[in-house]
Amino acid sequence: MADFVSSAFVWIPKMYRYDPIDQKIVDERVAQFRDQTRRFLAGTLSEDDFRPLRLQNGLYVQKHAPMLRVAIPYGLLSSRQLRMLAHIARKYDRGYGHFTTRQNIQFNWPTLASVPDILADLATVEMHAIQTSGNCIRNVTSDQFAGVAHDEVVDPRPYAELIRQWSTLHPEFAYLPRKFKIAVSAAAEDRAGTWFHDIGIQIYKSASGEPLLRILVGGGLGRTPILGHELHPGLPLPHLFSYLDATLRVYNRFGRRDNMYKARIKILVKELGVEKFRAEVEAEFAFLKDGPSTLPAAEFERVANHFIDPEYRTLPGVSRKFEQHLIDDRAFSRWVSRSVSGHKRAGYAAVTLSLKTTGSAPGDATDTQLDGVADLADRYSFGEVRVAHEQNLILADVEKDQLYALWQEAKAIGLATPNIGLLTDIIACPGGDFCSLANAKSIPIAQAIQRRVEEKLGDLDYLFDIGDISINISGCMNACGHHHVGHIGILGVDKHGAEFYQVTIGGSQGNDAALGKVIGPSFAQDEMADVIETLIGTYVNLRHEDEQFIDTVHRVGIEPFKAAVYPNGRTQEAKEPADV
Repeated sequence: MADFVSSAFVWIPKMYRYDPIDQKIVDERVAQFRDQTRRFLAGTLSEDDFRPLRLQNGLYVQKHAPMLRVAIPYGLLSSRQLRMLAHIARKYDRGYGHFTTRQNIQFNWPTLASVPDILADLATVEMHAIQTSGNCIRNVTSDQFAGVAHDEVVDPRPYAELIRQWSTLHPEFAYLPRKFKIAVSAAAEDRAGTWFHDIGIQIYKSASGEPLLRILVGGGLGRTPILGHELHPGLPLPHLFSYLDATLRVYNRFGRRDNMYKARIKILVKELGVEKFRAEVEAEFAFLKDGPSTLPAAEFERVANHFIDPEYRTLPGVSRKFEQHLIDDRAFSRWVSRSVSGHKRAGYAAVTLSLKTTGSAPGDATDTQLDGVADLADRYSFGEVRVAHEQNLILADVEKDQLYALWQEAKAIGLATPNIGLLTDIIACPGGDFCSLANAKSIPIAQAIQRRVEEKLGDLDYLFDIGDISINISGCMNACGHHHVGHIGILGVDKHGAEFYQVTIGGSQGNDAALGKVIGPSFAQDEMADVIETLIGTYVNLRHEDEQFIDTVHRVGIEPFKAAVYPNGRTQEAKEPADV
């Protein structure tokens, strides 16, 4: 892993390190795929035979070029790994990468022939693209503030890493009915979106201090958005894998394979009912319990020891230097108010670097920015970087005294926009500009909204005044932009070959997870900035003092918003099929 080099110390980020077996598996997988690619390009391996092989290695065929999705387990990177991603962006792509809502990174322009070389380069820094696509268990995600959050019960990273190891190349679950996603949270506030995953795991402690796992099942977005159901209220840690095995076995046995739109576990849970599904899982679990899948305490400790705290300095809780900068520099104070989060350790803070500068594609970072963030991580945060579900980057361990210097350096590389959680911090998939599945473009809509905010909605003071508002944009029903859970959600739809956009409001993540409600028929692309401006204006007119957008929606419902955006009774029109 990347080293933090100073005149006196060498820091090694506290994260999981490959052992010889891990490295051998990844290296052999690269060699295997290199031969498969060679045979495909030579014409001796058919497209039908090659397709599942490339998907198992994160390779899609998109509109204009292949797209490679690289795994970033639970969103954790070393500076060395980040520099490798910058190298790949420069050498094999067009100088940038796109961070996704699953904490991965995608490269949109590699040539097919170069992909084995990319995978070989990744393997040198303990990275891969295995199981980032296909009908298997995908990248395990977690809280971007894992290990440093002040509201954390336990560090969820060892649990996520154990699940990653269990699921990677698991022979029994390599051909599931459909893709499968797992998220792990262990804080008072659920920042991992566990309610919207095939399996969500919420870790808490019993009265005696024992970690227990609340297992949720059957959540998901996409064509049929559903909140998860509680499957087990408090599973003891040693039974984690036995219970996951039981759940996946039931899904593998009863999940549909005849219709991809009804193949997710959420559909199975809905059709069986959660009680019947739970009974099937418990019957399977009774057979597996206390068997070979039982997690030994020594194995948990082995993995957990990779995530011990870095060598924090003993610092005062209040930094006079930091407090003075807040007084002297209003721009810095604004940035701190949106981009700096609390930390479990006195004198430290977590910093979110915004990838949402107006005019850029949400989640995109150039090779120069990737190298720049790696440098910032080495100087300020023990050589470690996190990826957020919101498509931003985090430096989790910054001394408060160093925040002003960090801010100035982040500004120089375009990563200090003070908009975290605000209207322009838009989450968006690549959409129709790249994805062959998309019905409509996402990036131009995000950019049009950002421009409108700057042009019409006033300065930063106004943006700060209206407070937290999430806008999520997806180019199709696959919901890679998580539009269902945005305070304002935007979905690209196809109307007779033209690109239109359906709007929902009232979605949210976290402990009060909710799905947004469609406000009416879809809008043309050139209407979208007007629609958002109208929704925001309606909120400002309706809100109580200091009331957030989502709270106003909950209080007054969606009807006032509908009336504002459909002033001529357009809500009475019949919906197009694509709007349903």
